[in-house]
Amino acid sequence: MLSFLTLERNPMTPLEQKLNQLTLPTMSRQVETTLTEAAAKNLSVSATLEWLADLELEARKQRAIDRRFKCSRLQAQPSIDAFHFQHHKTRQQAKPRILRLLDLEFLTSGTNLVLIGNPGVGKTFLAKIIAWRACQANQRVLFTSAMDMLNHLLASQVDHSLVRKLKIYTEPTLLVCDELGYLALDQQPPICSIRSSPRATVRSVPRSLLRTHRSPTGETSFSIRPSPRLSPTAW
Repeated sequence: MLSFLTLERNPMTPLEQKLNQLTLPTMSRQVETTLTEAAAKNLSVSATLEWLADLELEARKQRAIDRRFKCSRLQAQPSIDAFHFQHHKTRQQAKPRILRLLDLEFLTSGTNLVLIGNPGVGKTFLAKIIAWRACQANQRVLFTSAMDMLNHLLASQVDHSLVRKLKIYTEPTLLVCDELGYLALDQQPPICSIRSSPRATVRSVPRSLLRTHRSPTGETSFSIRPSPRLSPTAW
């Protein structure tokens, strides 16, 4: 007759149970180890509690960043270290401005930006770097291509869900719209204004819009420019 060995897990102590009830899972998991290490280091009670609180706060911050990344639709977490400024002289010229963008002050002021250049100069990659930095700052971010966004909104008119679907693009702190300049938007059917809808009580435009745009001059260059604020009718 076969027998199966099962590993027995030590039951949680009353303190661990109470920490779980208080929604402090990291403190619950780490309390026994932390108390043991704190005793070995002769830490005071207040220092030990602060240590546990720091562990919980750091874990919550990481979980929040993970949620922001998952909802952002970014497929990677690119770093500015991977952005080769030596690739083109216009990247070198724009380097101070690019590094300032990573401070995310443009989100606070609600500034819109447009990255202009021909394919291959790094517009989309830089936009993803900025979007990931915003996720790390616990900001709500959405990355989408202009075509996907337009098709999504146009399709929502069929089932009369435009207002609900529009929230997907207006509620993020940062909306990154890639390849916007590649579309002949004036040839597309207009998306109705939400101003006439009494149900449209949410913010009608994202706080900041970052879009990439092909250079109209056809030159292999890279530049960053401010963009005017969108009005609700622009949708």
